[in-house]
Amino acid sequence: MTARIPPVTAPYPDDVGPLLRRMMPAGEEPIALFRTYARNAHLTRALHGWGSYQLSRRLSLGLRDREIVIDRTCARCGCEYEWSVHIARFAARARLTDAQIGSLTHGSGSDACWTAERDRLLIDATDALHTHHDLDDALWERLAAEFSPDQLLDLLMLCGWYHAISFTARATRLPLEPGTPRFTDFPGPAGGQPGVSRAAGRSADGGPGVRLRAVAHRQ
Repeated sequence: MTARIPPVTAPYPDDVGPLLRRMMPAGEEPIALFRTYARNAHLTRALHGWGSYQLSRRLSLGLRDREIVIDRTCARCGCEYEWSVHIARFAARARLTDAQIGSLTHGSGSDACWTAERDRLLIDATDALHTHHDLDDALWERLAAEFSPDQLLDLLMLCGWYHAISFTARATRLPLEPGTPRFTDFPGPAGGQPGVSRAAGRSADGGPGVRLRAVAHRQ
């Protein structure tokens, strides 16, 4: 797969090189998504501030909550690129099992691997926002009983943010990062089809990948 907007390559332009280095752990090369945004230096600076917040301890949602929302959003958007980056970097730290990753990718919040109501609520909320662009009163009441107002605001913005990331990665046809997994590496629950979300009801494509060593904004 060839990217429609080729990511910048080293040596990086003076106006984005230092920023790209700040967006990655020390010693790591910037991932293709960041190097694509670097085609627009003003946009890159603006994205860095918001992205740093979303992946920091300042976010009122914990790492597991955050990653469930991100992984589900990317899967529903069919964005294997960003999904794979987060699975490679954060899934183990978020204590997501292989069955739960498969469910986030191909299944639903009603799958047997989800035993915590909080996890199921996050999936249901992400699905509702993706499908209906809204949360009905019944789901809002369930969420409000579990999450504080600041957490609910972060949830809404986190879901929306990763829709935007998914749109960019898919529309620019970014190949997967070296070392990252594929949707098909995590089979869904019985009745699901690899690479297809039962909730989304459509195929999710991506590019080749192997193993990612590290990505941006460590928590």
